[in-house]
Amino acid sequence: MENLTISQISKMLDVTPRMLRHYEKLGLLTSLRREDNSYRIYDEGAVRRLQQIVILRKLRIPLKQIAMILQDTNQLHALEILQENLEELEEEAASLNLIKKLLKELVLRFDRSIRKNIPFDMLEDSEFAKAIGRLALSKTTIKENTNMSDLNKANEILDKSLNVRIILLPPCTVAAYQFVGENPEEQAGDVICKFVQESGLYEKKPDARMFGFNHPNPGILENGVHGYEVWVTVPEEMELPGHLAKKKFEGGLYAVLAINFPEFQYWGSLAQWVENSEIYEPNYSELGEEIMGGCLEEHLNWVYASHLGWPDDCITGQLDLMLPVRKRTEA
Repeated sequence: MENLTISQISKMLDVTPRMLRHYEKLGLLTSLRREDNSYRIYDEGAVRRLQQIVILRKLRIPLKQIAMILQDTNQLHALEILQENLEELEEEAASLNLIKKLLKELVLRFDRSIRKNIPFDMLEDSEFAKAIGRLALSKTTIKENTNMSDLNKANEILDKSLNVRIILLPPCTVAAYQFVGENPEEQAGDVICKFVQESGLYEKKPDARMFGFNHPNPGILENGVHGYEVWVTVPEEMELPGHLAKKKFEGGLYAVLAINFPEFQYWGSLAQWVENSEIYEPNYSELGEEIMGGCLEEHLNWVYASHLGWPDDCITGQLDLMLPVRKRTEA
């Protein structure tokens, strides 16, 4: 096989030149340079290696694992990686099949009830309730003491239509309050809500934003309780009451997914999206699980609704799930 240019190999394997350059930057692929110009060319070995990368990516193997597979000369570690991915997919497929069967049964039972003009009560149907009992509740994976293996098992792993945005949060000053105990989200939120109303924050800073995160995360404390910390952005010169801490937030790059409250199970989907991304990788905080790895939940329109006293017709609760990321620099 003759050496191929980046344009030729791109067309041959349906891989964009940008992606080829990204693979090279990660060390997955090596190109040559012609002496008479600066164009990249690929020999037979590089083409074969790229073909393997394409196959493994189509099988949804993460780039870091692909690097390990290609470097494994005796292929024993490669076999382990592939078996782990297969086991995870089989577990997901079994769960999805069970959910599908139960949903079909639920549709039939609702249909029969409607035809007979008798309301169907899921709680009174012991047979159906017993079948549902086989399922586990979707976990807010990042909010619990879990690892990436658990994240890989999220039900939404096969969903490639997630509307994930990449945004850069600017540095800002925040008023912070942390509560550890029962219902920490509500307790911390109530304190900040009172501050917003009494300080007239919305009038002073109509673009104020509210963020929250577990601190400490569930599973960190031995007694089973957890904490929640709430931030609201404030003018830098604003004086705060003594029970609130003024902090400087450095900002940063985040992968963001909008949800309706309380669809927190999508934390797993967002984490999986980042893990599978060929451009971005997680950039979790060094403080780790204690603060959700630096992940944030932005409660959209919260400051405005709080300012108005939470009227009945206020904007429906929505949140942005925000996972810190950075550009991929290594395999």
